[in-house]
Amino acid sequence: MGTFEAKLAELGVTLPDAPAPAANYVPYVQVGDMLFVSGQISKDGDTLITGKLGQDMDTAAGAEAAKVCAIALLAQVKAACGGDLDRLKRVVKLTGFVNSTPEYTEQPQVINGASDFIGAALGDAGKHSRSAVSAAALPFGVAVEIEGIFQIG
Repeated sequence: MGTFEAKLAELGVTLPDAPAPAANYVPYVQVGDMLFVSGQISKDGDTLITGKLGQDMDTAAGAEAAKVCAIALLAQVKAACGGDLDRLKRVVKLTGFVNSTPEYTEQPQVINGASDFIGAALGDAGKHSRSAVSAAALPFGVAVEIEGIFQIG
């Protein structure tokens, strides 16, 4: 077990197998040492985490959904790295989409669920730039979708 996965284990997280794409796209693309990971939806195992922030889901539940997306992102990175998550050098950027009402304004706090988890799991390698935006709807009615850009070695 590598350094990053040992830290994940301390946090009580075991990375699942990388989720397969749901349509005609690839889960990630590597260009040089940059890895672009497709959006990961809030899905815990076989259960979709659905809801609309500001309507039927609160910010804390949205942040938990974002954390689930971050775990799926790391699973994709591990797959791209041939099973060796320690090849990850840096999380460059996360872009988070929050299924929310027009009046809801706490998208950054929702995506903090992913950012805080990434920081706790990866330390300095997890410090990243970020966008957190509202979406009128997301696939399958999920609460959150997050894509990422990573530097790998």
